[in-house]
Amino acid sequence: MCGIAGVYNYAKAQPVDSVLLKQMTDAIAHRGPDDDGFWIQGRVGLGHRRLSIIDVSGGHQPIFNEDGTVAIVFNGEIYNYLELARLVEARGHQLKTRSDTETIVHLYEEFGEACVAMLRGMFAFAIWDGRNQTMLLARDRLGKKPLYYADFQGRFWFGSEVKSIIQDSAIPREIDPQALADYFSFLAIPAPKSIFKHVRKLRPAHYLMVTPSGVREQEYWDIDFSQTEIRSEEEWQEQLLDALREAVGIRLMSEVPLGAFLSGGVDSSSVVAMMTKITNRPVVTASIGFTSEEFSEAAAAKKFAESVNADHHERIVSPDAVSVVEKLAYHYDEPFADSSAVPTYYVSQVAREFVTVALSGDGGDENFAGYRRYKFDVAENRVRNVLPASLRKPAFGAMAAVYPQLDWLPRPLRAKATLRNLSLDPAEAYFQSVYGAVARERDGLLSADVTTKLNGYNPFDLFRYYYDRAQTDDPLSRAQYVDMKTYLVDDILTKVDRASMAVSLEVRCPILDHKFMELAARIPSDLKLRNGTGKHIFKQAIRKIVPEEVLTRPKMGFSIPLAEWLRGDLRELAQSLLFEAKDDLLNQASVKNLWERHQSGTRDFGTPLWTILMFRLWQQKFL
Repeated sequence: MCGIAGVYNYAKAQPVDSVLLKQMTDAIAHRGPDDDGFWIQGRVGLGHRRLSIIDVSGGHQPIFNEDGTVAIVFNGEIYNYLELARLVEARGHQLKTRSDTETIVHLYEEFGEACVAMLRGMFAFAIWDGRNQTMLLARDRLGKKPLYYADFQGRFWFGSEVKSIIQDSAIPREIDPQALADYFSFLAIPAPKSIFKHVRKLRPAHYLMVTPSGVREQEYWDIDFSQTEIRSEEEWQEQLLDALREAVGIRLMSEVPLGAFLSGGVDSSSVVAMMTKITNRPVVTASIGFTSEEFSEAAAAKKFAESVNADHHERIVSPDAVSVVEKLAYHYDEPFADSSAVPTYYVSQVAREFVTVALSGDGGDENFAGYRRYKFDVAENRVRNVLPASLRKPAFGAMAAVYPQLDWLPRPLRAKATLRNLSLDPAEAYFQSVYGAVARERDGLLSADVTTKLNGYNPFDLFRYYYDRAQTDDPLSRAQYVDMKTYLVDDILTKVDRASMAVSLEVRCPILDHKFMELAARIPSDLKLRNGTGKHIFKQAIRKIVPEEVLTRPKMGFSIPLAEWLRGDLRELAQSLLFEAKDDLLNQASVKNLWERHQSGTRDFGTPLWTILMFRLWQQKFL
């Protein structure tokens, strides 16, 4: 894996500063500790940091075409590059390296912008076309690899991380109030926004064309749930197992040590089992656990690892280890409040001691309805189909309003949530199921000044956009689609990329192979969620390679004992960070109220408080 950076003064005849380009590249050296490369020609400059995985000796970047008029800097892996290499060689191109990166240069020469849709893998790259004075920037379909950019006063900057771009003091570090509101709703900042008003993320499955006249954005792929197919369960099981075998198999190419993350759950176990089956040798696996067994899957991971004779390594994370949050605040660049970033960092650290590449099981829940919230959402939609809104809204809204506020009891809390959700339309209800714990506190946490600047902006509008955009009327598929467009890319994949890149580890996600996902999207919903249990068809498919106890073990989230830590070992650190800052962004009275009610033990405000904590840490690092 790598880091990329660059500058194009598209509307100015201003040469690129070589010192700046090196600073931009050095800022992301952790993404590529093995090598660096720079190229400047007048008003365009490209920079690269390399983590060598394929063609270790010959893949130095930037890479050029035969006459030097087209150059590329690339971050990622293209798994069908050998097939594509044969295609460009058949068209007369001469490949000087064995790297996937060089193949893209010649694909661009042959097919222009259309080359992006031919790539199978994870990627973010920039191609400079000197003949046409244009720059093409692209990001993979699911957004596994990040790509930030700034377009300001006729200049264009790009980089794998925000810290690379803001090396140039010409870019104002002005906070975007809408992004701030998004953060206090989604726990992350969804594309295309970033926390800075003048820095943006390229959305997944999009590319940019930068020309002397400006910037144009284009989408090149989308997941489609409208083409469901009727087949027997046996046929689906066979197709899924074959597709998983292919997706895992093509991700095993590497010239450096390779292993896998292992939680002991269905998804990571299926990946490790398939790796073992394909390679016919022990797989290096890494897992973490907690001193609090309620949150720990270490025992289950170890037991499964033994069943496949894996070379297993684990680490137990204790509260004092969360001192790493300051490091995480730096690596995430933006406020990021998914607390599972902590265990993700540690499992990456464990894996990196033994391998340079690790496969993960990310994507199983989104593809096969594994989250518990899907079950509740489907049930709630059945009630909506029976009762008209004229009856639902007043009746269930009134019951939710008077329901006991026993937030520390899971069943009463879920019952209250169901009553509230039934008074809302499907999109609003699902939003509350996913983000309600923080979003309901947002308006009270933001200061009056920020609220004024928002001028009525509501983060839910983005959620609604994707919910309505899904090409299906099936409620479960709509929920899956909106999760893939928001929660998966802006939370899960961001978390994994930054945590793994902080220790220079490449992570590959076979269940998020776009061809595997397209197959899963064609499977009817009742085969994914059956009798209130998610992943039905996937579990049936992998039954041949995964022990029964893995398939039937209750699902555990990848989380930390946040409420307990904030009342114990983290209390002093959190209190100092929450109340030392003096600014006009947050309502300190509301912050204090949340803190005191959480410390009393009668309410659990762990997630909102962690959200504030990570924002304050980000301020310390970047403002």
